[in-house]
Amino acid sequence: MSESKSALFIDIPVELQQVKSVHSIGSLQFEGDLPAALFHLQLITTDIANWKAESDVIVVFHTNAGHVTLDDAAYNASRNIATGNPYKKLVADLIDIGVEVELCGATAKVNGWGNADLLPRIKINLDAMARTIQLVQHGFVKITE
Repeated sequence: MSESKSALFIDIPVELQQVKSVHSIGSLQFEGDLPAALFHLQLITTDIANWKAESDVIVVFHTNAGHVTLDDAAYNASRNIATGNPYKKLVADLIDIGVEVELCGATAKVNGWGNADLLPRIKINLDAMARTIQLVQHGFVKITE
């Protein structure tokens, strides 16, 4: 994002009373060194707090982004590094403000990850596709990143 000194006027203000969204994250795209999906989740949860809206926000990590949910040891083994999971605080902060974070069970199975390999409070679903369909059928808006 560029730094600009010019004024910004919002032409289409948005304020919602309720937010039900499922964020399907299959790979990471970056804004600088920050995964855009995590930045966007921070943005929408800040909006929700400002609106004082009711919300159900669920993020499902799968495919090439599943490693975001791993604890340090599993992350290091999966990524072949020794730095630990650089996203663990961002994920914990999202969970602390009410975002439900899930890992696709099919992604976990393919990679040999079990529940003990995950960061605290991460849930494993059957698979990302089935879970997303389930949530959309229950009125959630699907956001794909």
